[in-house]
Amino acid sequence: MAVQKMPIAKALNSALRDSLDADPKVLVMGEDVGKLGGVFRITDGLQKDFGEERVIDTPLAESGIIGTAIGLALRGYRPVAEIQFDGFVFPAYDQIVTQLAKMHARALGKVRLPVVIRIPYAGGIGAVEHHSESPEALFAHVAGLKCVSPSNAADAYWMLRQAIECDDPVIFFEPKSRYWDKGEVDTAGIPGPLHAARVVREGTDLTLAAYGPTVRTALQVAEAAAEEGRSLEVLDLRTISPLDFDAIQRSVERTGRLVVVHEAPVFFGSGAEIAARITERCFYHLEAPVLRVGGFHAPYPPARLEEEYLPNLDRVLDAVDRALAY
Repeated sequence: MAVQKMPIAKALNSALRDSLDADPKVLVMGEDVGKLGGVFRITDGLQKDFGEERVIDTPLAESGIIGTAIGLALRGYRPVAEIQFDGFVFPAYDQIVTQLAKMHARALGKVRLPVVIRIPYAGGIGAVEHHSESPEALFAHVAGLKCVSPSNAADAYWMLRQAIECDDPVIFFEPKSRYWDKGEVDTAGIPGPLHAARVVREGTDLTLAAYGPTVRTALQVAEAAAEEGRSLEVLDLRTISPLDFDAIQRSVERTGRLVVVHEAPVFFGSGAEIAARITERCFYHLEAPVLRVGGFHAPYPPARLEEEYLPNLDRVLDAVDRALAY
């Protein structure tokens, strides 16, 4: 059956399996991705079916994982490297920023680095520190990297397939708190563009823009607002770099108001760039300032406090009320 209902975790596993099957140059590598199948079991069964030379258990050394992936890409392979948790990526940050992101430009376009770096990110699972980071803005700021984050099973499958087929390096942020959210996936379908935002709920009074784990939050907010007679449009950005500003602009020109929601700290976050660009583009359409709801400018808190840190229904509704009050 081409259309199946599956959780995001299974959709990612299916995308990796189908990519490995379709192209012998695709490799999967990372800590515990082989025999264990990954800490979230995203790579479960892949080493058994494709062998240890294509699904590779690596040492616990993120810089080595990404450095090796870069070398493999230079030799014609398409490595998919897993960083076990978001906060573990920083030992590899040097390799990603100074080598992976720049080598294409350094070689005057003669070298391609088709590397995908999968990062389970964001909070909501009650984990200890370094396991609930949202570092997407740090990577989106770096020219030469593409950064994407699916919010549902269909996008998880197709966006990962497209990322693996892309000739440029892609940082693939997986919302770990949503791994078990189910949705229909048509593995025989035709996907839309990788870097295009999508309206997932139409509305007329205000635009809620979100990506990854906060799309479900935005939809819950829109549902709650509808009970009070307010019509909110929910825009799933899907991609953080490049950002689909045209889609955001079209939505804001219809609604006149914008609230951006993400788990990462609001300070210097992706919402700040969206607010600046949309203010420049839509100044005469805006009925209220662009508002942002996100994490606080502080280290991620202990698990017992994360509900106070993450953008929730009440915090987003408060921003909606403030925007609509203008």
